[in-house]
Amino acid sequence: MTSPTELEVEWRALRTTTAAMFVMILLVAFESLAVTTAMPTVATVLDGAHLYQLAFAGAIAAGIVGMVVGGAWCDRSGPRTPLTLACAAFAAGLAVAALTPSMEVLVAGRLLQGLGGGAINVCLYVIVGRLYPGPLHPRIFAAFSAAWVLPSIVGPLVAGIVTEHASWRWVFGGAALLAVPVWFALQPGLREVREIAGAADPRARRRLARAVTVSLAMLGLGLSAQLFAPWSWLVAVGCLALTLVAVRGLLPAGVLRAAHGLPAVITVRAFVNGAFFGAQVYIPYLLTERYGLSATAAGVGLTTAALTWSGAAWVQGRLGARLTHRLAVQVGTVIVATAIALVLAALLVLDGPVPVVVAWTCAGAGMGLTFARLSVLTLHYSEPGNQGANTSALSIADSFGSSGTIAITGLVFAAFTATRAPFAACLAVTLTLGLVAVVLSGRVASAPAPRAGAET
Repeated sequence: MTSPTELEVEWRALRTTTAAMFVMILLVAFESLAVTTAMPTVATVLDGAHLYQLAFAGAIAAGIVGMVVGGAWCDRSGPRTPLTLACAAFAAGLAVAALTPSMEVLVAGRLLQGLGGGAINVCLYVIVGRLYPGPLHPRIFAAFSAAWVLPSIVGPLVAGIVTEHASWRWVFGGAALLAVPVWFALQPGLREVREIAGAADPRARRRLARAVTVSLAMLGLGLSAQLFAPWSWLVAVGCLALTLVAVRGLLPAGVLRAAHGLPAVITVRAFVNGAFFGAQVYIPYLLTERYGLSATAAGVGLTTAALTWSGAAWVQGRLGARLTHRLAVQVGTVIVATAIALVLAALLVLDGPVPVVVAWTCAGAGMGLTFARLSVLTLHYSEPGNQGANTSALSIADSFGSSGTIAITGLVFAAFTATRAPFAACLAVTLTLGLVAVVLSGRVASAPAPRAGAET
């Protein structure tokens, strides 16, 4: 067993690699958020309002293909080559978007960027699994959480300043330029990663076909809210059904029934992501529409949630094995579900903005505990030969949970607008998802061994 002193020495030895991975995730996260601020200007300048939704949904859909391809490639030969190509695709997509003469070309750049970004995330998880000792995993995933959360605090502000005082093209071009030195900074760590000579996966083509199917179905689901009822619901249900059928071949066996261990980890991740992000997109809207807050004031709730997410992730990282994985996930999911319930209660009973902000601040802390430990558990249940496949499955669960829920709540919001209760209806949907995550959270531990003499 590695002593605490030895772990600290190893952690310091890996600080350059840790910092490079932190910045790489920061760039991917920044682009996914900053584009939201810049895109209205982009659509106006390029006369591309008709492709506005596709610029977002296309990148998410392409990311699913990148996750699957990157994961399979890492399992077959190691993360060095796929990460290099993923970084190249990410930077090239950003460069295309920065130099684009039209909205059509920008969408193509976003597809390439999404493809690379999806693969980058999986490759970095594999590097953690092969380079960092298990006791350091909570700490490194705490850093990853901070890298995802920090852009939500400063990303929109930075993107707004750049768009207003320089050019929206630098929102894309600046990140493309930064990706190059970060890739070089990763090279010493990549040389230390254990390479494996795995056999080619005979199911690779089938998995790729399924990934493309899931991507197209998710794209259709995201665009369904733009259609008129009842077609919007028919398209959404069809796309959701197609996604569930196709995604089965991309996930470990037992995910759809939340079997103990890794399957439940991935299932809980999808549900808690859907609950949190499905509710979060309506928090600023609720604060501005219902309570008349300014856009800046309404953003306070998201900022405080981002801070508590980062803080809770740091705490669980420092606690390490003193906080069991199962307990961290259980407590985190309970906090998220309770926070959504409190927002709903504030809307229906208390009817004030302050309880909403306080509740959502608590929700961030719940995600900080849960999100990082589910990542740790994924690697805990993985071997070098399937780390890529399992982490890509986890990333697909992230995308499916959040994007799918946002699309469904968009339809629910439109359906309940006439009843003057659209926010309550959407929060009820996300609360249901949160409660499912709570119920399943205890299954993230391995199934208990049968008692002696019991039937198996």
